[in-house]
Amino acid sequence: EPIPVLPTVHYNMGGIPANYRGEALAPEAGDTDRAVPGLAAIGEAACVSVHGANRLGSNSLLDLIVFGRAAAQHAVTTVKPGRPYPEAPAAAVEEILERFDALRYADGAEPTANIRLDMQKTMQKHAAVFRTGESLQQGRDKIREVFRRFSDVKVSDRSLVWNTDLVETLELHNLLLQAVGTVESALNRTESRGAHARDDYPERDDEQWMKHTVVRVSEDGEAAIMYRPVHLQTLSDDVETIPPKARVY
Repeated sequence: EPIPVLPTVHYNMGGIPANYRGEALAPEAGDTDRAVPGLAAIGEAACVSVHGANRLGSNSLLDLIVFGRAAAQHAVTTVKPGRPYPEAPAAAVEEILERFDALRYADGAEPTANIRLDMQKTMQKHAAVFRTGESLQQGRDKIREVFRRFSDVKVSDRSLVWNTDLVETLELHNLLLQAVGTVESALNRTESRGAHARDDYPERDDEQWMKHTVVRVSEDGEAAIMYRPVHLQTLSDDVETIPPKARVY
């Protein structure tokens, strides 16, 4: 059955590294194109690398239609009917359940809604569409403090049926990780490229920054940045490489 893909927040895009088959990647030193078996990413969420070092905001159809189709074709060749699922590692399942229960029974002093609102205000003020290093540095300090407050979160509903309090808390944890990664990456990239527009670095710098940022955020909110190369080569001799161009209006 086809899976519907709907556009959401257009300016937050290209977060999941993927290859041209739609396979999500987990880059590591020495293997920046390491694929995650069975996990795909397409559309606004994916960065397939055909646009340069940032997924540009004007090419949603390419990401949805071209690479969505490629992901489907790859799935057909790899997913076989009747194939048994592999057993999940017991330690991994235990870790998931422990995290779930820890938040379900969280009894701190900070309601989820309060932390979420402060996260939202911080990101809207300091990591919006147009950015500066000064504002991003302030946002980095503030979002770290908001992240720290999550350790004192309070969940009031302990039930397992339609528990919106718990769901929103799980969502907030994910959003905080994304927020830290976004601010750290934006502060680190001293240029403007695609949707990343810095008033203090208005020009694109291909010599220094023609590379993808790969950021990992630990459970304690510390960000580690590495890079993976931009793939500009085509898969056919019939098509020449199209060099990146400035985003102008």
